[in-house]
Amino acid sequence: MSPAERAVAVQSAGVRSPVALAKLTELARRVLAAQRIARAMISITLVNERAMARLNREHLGHRGATDVITFKLGSEADAFVLADIYICPAVARAQAYEHGVGVREEIARLVVHGTLHACGWDHPVDEYRTTSPMWRRQEQLLARLWTSLTPAK
Repeated sequence: MSPAERAVAVQSAGVRSPVALAKLTELARRVLAAQRIARAMISITLVNERAMARLNREHLGHRGATDVITFKLGSEADAFVLADIYICPAVARAQAYEHGVGVREEIARLVVHGTLHACGWDHPVDEYRTTSPMWRRQEQLLARLWTSLTPAK
């Protein structure tokens, strides 16, 4: 399986990213490979809080900005993963502070999280979210893949 069959594009919609976009692209590709997804086309866009709040309101009916939204296009039966993922670095920064992790790690976590949603994974939206199989898989992939992309200091 060639990386070309796992097309991932990461762009910033006017916000600064503390992580190189090329590194986020490679992380998403590695998640797809780890999930044994042979063919995919994923767009990841980093947006500001205002844009994320608008997406959240218009598409999910929720108020305010959130960390990540994944729009999985197509059906589970498709052999091709097609998705748009939106990440808000400002929300990631606040969450990183709240959880005592670095903002780069939190943005990487959101890339893994959004990519898993694109692959069909889901989690509860209650207090069991962080103990769900998806969350455990996310943390496993983050530990393995992000570490391999980020040299030790």
